[in-house]
Amino acid sequence: MKVLVIGSGAREHALCRSLSLDPDVTALHCAPGNAGIAEVAELHQVDALDGKAVAALATELGAELVVVGPEAPLVAGVADAVREAGIPAFGPSQEAAQLEGSKAFAKEVMAAAAVPTARSYVCTTPDEVDEALDAFGAPYVVKDDGLAAGKGVVVTDDLEQAKAHANACDRVVIEEFLDGPEVSLFAITDGETVLPLQPAQDFKRALDGDEGPNTGGMGAYSPLPWAEPKLVEEVLDTVLQPTVDELRRRGTPFSGLLYAGLAITSRGVRVIEFNARFGDPETQVVLARLKTPLAGVLLAAAHGTLADFPDLRWSNDAAVTVVIASHNYPGTPRTGDPIEGLDEVAAQDAPDAYVLHAGTKRDGDAIVSAGGRVLSVTARGADLARARERAYAAVDRIRLDGSQHRTDIAAKAAAGA
Repeated sequence: MKVLVIGSGAREHALCRSLSLDPDVTALHCAPGNAGIAEVAELHQVDALDGKAVAALATELGAELVVVGPEAPLVAGVADAVREAGIPAFGPSQEAAQLEGSKAFAKEVMAAAAVPTARSYVCTTPDEVDEALDAFGAPYVVKDDGLAAGKGVVVTDDLEQAKAHANACDRVVIEEFLDGPEVSLFAITDGETVLPLQPAQDFKRALDGDEGPNTGGMGAYSPLPWAEPKLVEEVLDTVLQPTVDELRRRGTPFSGLLYAGLAITSRGVRVIEFNARFGDPETQVVLARLKTPLAGVLLAAAHGTLADFPDLRWSNDAAVTVVIASHNYPGTPRTGDPIEGLDEVAAQDAPDAYVLHAGTKRDGDAIVSAGGRVLSVTARGADLARARERAYAAVDRIRLDGSQHRTDIAAKAAAGA
């Protein structure tokens, strides 16, 4: 099978790495990719938001499956353009991708499907914002209605900060604060059958102890030893399947990867948000544990045959990923700094630990930083403690001037806290 992956981040590197290990994949391409992906896939330049250009590239390559990684191309309708060219695509339609593209739309769908979520208001004026903030009180949760690369959410006890963020957006969703730990659960679906993956937990705040500003994610781990054994089954029955059924009922079936961001509250499971694609950095740890070859399940979703697909197989190992970010991230990151130590990780830590590239590019013989989140260092182990140890040993081998990373990824879970 010839596969084309669209995107350039660590999520796409994780997808490409898994696909490159799949015996059914005979040719692997990625557009536009990054310096790390180039080691496992042939790279091509394309505007990832241009559906016609992506479809033309897929046709030229003879691709038999196109996997659209990031949210922006999905919301722009890239998967539709690929399907219109007669090529199977893994990723929802433009209409269905509004589940991530508009938080107000997602709330509407959840209400219709009786999916448990936070109470909320959609606001477009300063007066509406003031009323909503007053109704819920602190901590204030303010979400930009549109795509914001994982950084459009402000959670704060500062009323003026909440108002400033809300009034800087055209439309916002203001909702009640949900207590309890957060869980990310992915599911592959063909619009009818829903196949949940293993849960993970990510770390959104920039600094240790969940301090600092929100980011796109600074690390993740899987499995969750503290989670209830029936959590996945419960979320499938109360969240994932009802949402997929509601979208199909509306005439906009969702085929691809449905991501549920969840809070395990004192009142039960509540949906924080939906995404329409694999999450980053949770993908890195979930795919590290997946034993079933990836291409077949993605193709089954694209073809609408998931009901006939065998149960997924999982490793009992734990996985941890630690994000190495550029100086000043999540503000305007410094780029162009050389990255050293990648060969040392490959020589001394593989296969138990490896580096997935996010914001990198090749500059002559060097690999340099080219974004905010630069690398995802991922490791497996018999338990979370061993996976953490291996991940941080590999992090210590990498040298990037001014870089930052959290030192507490999965620490509490590994300690049984």
